[in-house]
Amino acid sequence: MGGGEDRNGSGGARPTSKDVARRAGVSHTAVSFVFNGRAEGNLSPATQERIRAAAAELGYRPDPVARGLRRRRTAVIGLVTDEIASSPFAGRLLRGAMETAWDQDHLVLTIDSGGDPAKEDAAVAELLDRRVDGIIYAAMSLRRVRVPEGLHRTHSVLANCLPEDDSLPAVVPAERAGGRTAARLLLDAGHRRIAMVGGQDDIASVERLRGFRDALRAAGVTLPKEWVVRSGGEIVAGYEGAARLLEGVAPRQRPTGVFCYNDRVAAGVLHAATRLGIAVPEELSVIGYDDQEHMAAFLTPPLTSVGLPHRAMGEAAARLLLDTIDTGRTPPATVRRLACPVVSRSSVGPAPTR
Repeated sequence: MGGGEDRNGSGGARPTSKDVARRAGVSHTAVSFVFNGRAEGNLSPATQERIRAAAAELGYRPDPVARGLRRRRTAVIGLVTDEIASSPFAGRLLRGAMETAWDQDHLVLTIDSGGDPAKEDAAVAELLDRRVDGIIYAAMSLRRVRVPEGLHRTHSVLANCLPEDDSLPAVVPAERAGGRTAARLLLDAGHRRIAMVGGQDDIASVERLRGFRDALRAAGVTLPKEWVVRSGGEIVAGYEGAARLLEGVAPRQRPTGVFCYNDRVAAGVLHAATRLGIAVPEELSVIGYDDQEHMAAFLTPPLTSVGLPHRAMGEAAARLLLDTIDTGRTPPATVRRLACPVVSRSSVGPAPTR
């Protein structure tokens, strides 16, 4: 008494496919058909449902290791990234990739290289030794990257970065379209005196400004050269840039709308406006970029921002990689650009009439 195996899923030994077969009153082969994707054409829908119900009652899950061995796969994908620990956006991308992989019965083994090329090469080599089914290489800021050594030896996809040699498929934000979106938001609110603050010469800065100019040009709005202040990406850059644009300038000569390179820059612009006694959004509308968690929504006023699709990038990169693994076909080295949605809050209002 009490010493036998418990096969009902409530504890003890893990339920097996043979237990499911007994519970459902079918053959072991029928259970294998259902969980190996071969049920259609071999089993009636009613039988398939009975097998799935029995599996649910027992708490049965197919053994991914055994199934992987049969298919010569490990049901694990690798994710190598440059700065998980220090980026405020890493969690979103990771969650997107991990949940998408989990939905397809894969786990994600993650390695943070700290941006060290030698560690990246070693990380890829370690993942290859563990025979992962494929690898996602992710950067936490959009840039062109050296493809780590060994990445071409397995199925691989890049996320939030572009390969220097254009040799692998990549999933990135549609930064130029995001810049257009920001400009149109200000234009639709009636603004015609619009400036841009922040950024340098990185890909994101260049693309956002290009899209911003596209939209202004299409609306017949002139962007004075001195109203593009490339001051960097931190709060102090926004503060100093806004001071250059606004301090000592009569209301009719200064911008009524400012598009900021990112939310940190926007925080600096809001601080400068407060110090100068310029009301936001009544006298000055401010729009950020990134929709940074724990920041944008807590500024005064809460910041309207163009969101970066980090979670969607993780999902799309994992889906592309898993599709490649399933089909065995290497996708072309194309770039997929994901939309950057506006998150509207209180920092953008109608253009002042005076």
